[in-house]
Amino acid sequence: MALQTCNTGGMAKTTINTALLYSALDAARQERRLSWRALAGEIGVSPSLLSRLGNGLRPDTDGFATIVRWLKLPAEDFFDQSDADSASGGQGEPDLMAQIVPLLRARKDLDETDIKYLQQVIGATIERARAQG
Repeated sequence: MALQTCNTGGMAKTTINTALLYSALDAARQERRLSWRALAGEIGVSPSLLSRLGNGLRPDTDGFATIVRWLKLPAEDFFDQSDADSASGGQGEPDLMAQIVPLLRARKDLDETDIKYLQQVIGATIERARAQG
């Protein structure tokens, strides 16, 4: 089920970035040294839901909510908007921080303070690279 939002310039469609969600789950799975089936059990979803994600299919709303809550990440980190591609010149490249944060949060050796610090350092580095580019 796709999540949709409206704006005054027409319909802006917001969808779940399944590749990003799957990569965050895979990072958590590898960190915990779990099989996909064991990960599904730990999260509280069916193994078939994780398999569907791996095949690029969107999860149902309850499954998505369960996964992002388990990941302890905001659901918005996994949203894509179809009008965002046209606003960014059609590059379609996901936001770098949106890709990095799930990886940081999947680490057991980092606490919330460490994660926030790394986000600030990486964010500043990205901004510097954009300013020079």
